[in-house]
Amino acid sequence: MSEFALIQQHFANATLSHPDTVLGIGDDCAVSQPPAGCQLVSCMDTLVAGRHFLVDTPAYAIAYKAVAVNLSDLAAMGATPYAILLGLSLPKSLANDAWLGEFCRGLVAICQPFGVELIGGDTTGSEILTISITALGFIEPNQAITRHGAKVGDLVCVSGEIGSASFALSQAFLGVVSPLKHTLDLPMPQVRLGRQLVGYASAMIDISDGLAQDLGHILSASGVGAVLDLDKLPTHPILQKLPDTKRWQHQLNGGDDYQLCLTISPQNLQKFQQNHSDNIIYPIGHITKEPTLMLTAQNRPIDFDIGGWQHF
Repeated sequence: MSEFALIQQHFANATLSHPDTVLGIGDDCAVSQPPAGCQLVSCMDTLVAGRHFLVDTPAYAIAYKAVAVNLSDLAAMGATPYAILLGLSLPKSLANDAWLGEFCRGLVAICQPFGVELIGGDTTGSEILTISITALGFIEPNQAITRHGAKVGDLVCVSGEIGSASFALSQAFLGVVSPLKHTLDLPMPQVRLGRQLVGYASAMIDISDGLAQDLGHILSASGVGAVLDLDKLPTHPILQKLPDTKRWQHQLNGGDDYQLCLTISPQNLQKFQQNHSDNIIYPIGHITKEPTLMLTAQNRPIDFDIGGWQHF
């Protein structure tokens, strides 16, 4: 199968056309017209077989997650997703209609709910399956939620259960299919919530490399510290049955949750809850002046090694 036949058959018309796309797949570049009064927000993630996903992961889940993790980055900025570019390095054993059809089906499944269009990219042969996604989004000028706005006295919050994906991965290594496997393979980016938090949250990040490490990025960028109450972490009942240290390992250092971690003043949290009662965010700690991360449980300090995903 030639590169151009592959693109035309599987990707050229995979997603719905976006009104802001002037020219999509089929030329040297795509051409877009950003909405009036909006800034462009862009990000990119690369996933490598055997490094970021198990080699036997279904093609559907690989494509879905590759897009979802990028939409999660846009959500962390409060942006509205617009389009993606796909870089696909494909072994010959996978360059067939069956695998590509499932890959494309997974890509469409995560793009369609958010109105995201595939507007271009590149394909090539490779010994290792590698997927690079560039995601584009729009946001009103000076409204992007960054990592450097946390203030002393702000609350630290998360958008949902923490540690489930890490637990599912640990089970997969043991040959067990966990009931939480969907949280690992098919994460749901919190795009709607991210948009709603514009004007409320002082800083935000998505949890990809572990709660402690990703919160640490906010603390470092903002020049502050935090106290986390581990008893307040939203936790799936399956993880509640684990010993504390094993549960905390998944929640603090595991990663792959793709929930949002944010800081917000108590006043803004109250306003947010009044105006957006359909979305729950969970306070798990507060920002302090001392630039360290302190962990507590049952009202006492906890000494726990902080790690997180290492890319190299």
